[in-house]
Amino acid sequence: MPFETSQALRFGDCDLTGIAYHPAYFSMLVEVNRAMFASFGVSWEEMMLERNLGMPVLKMDIGFEKPARFGDVLDFSMHVRRIGNSSLDLETFARVRGDVIWSVRQRIVLTSTEDHRSRPWPDDVRAGLQTYMDPPA
Repeated sequence: MPFETSQALRFGDCDLTGIAYHPAYFSMLVEVNRAMFASFGVSWEEMMLERNLGMPVLKMDIGFEKPARFGDVLDFSMHVRRIGNSSLDLETFARVRGDVIWSVRQRIVLTSTEDHRSRPWPDDVRAGLQTYMDPPA
C-alpha cells in the first residue's frame, strides 16, 4: 500500500508561462518524503537533531511525462520497494487528475550526521516503512 498525499502547484513553482519549473519537483518530493516519515510518527527533525541521523539520496532516476500548470493539484503515491540494512528504495508517482506527470525512483541511505557513515534503520523506523512496502511486480 503506497503512502499518498497531495500538494498544490504554487505560483513560485512555475516559469513565466505557468508551467511547473522542474527543480520545484525536487522540493515537493522532499516534502512527500518528510510527510511519509511523519505518518508513522518519526519526524525528520527527530531523526536529524535527536538521533543524529541523515537520509541523503544516493541515486535518483526521474522521468517527466506531461507538464503541470499553476494551480494543479499533484497527487503523490510513494511506494517503498525495498528496505535494506541502511538503504531504502522508493518509487513515487505524481499525478494530475489521474494522469502520471512524472515519476521518480530513488535510493536513500541512512547515515550518521557525525561521521557520515551508514547506519542500520532503527526498528521503529523500519516498522513504519514496512507499512508502505510494495515490491515491484
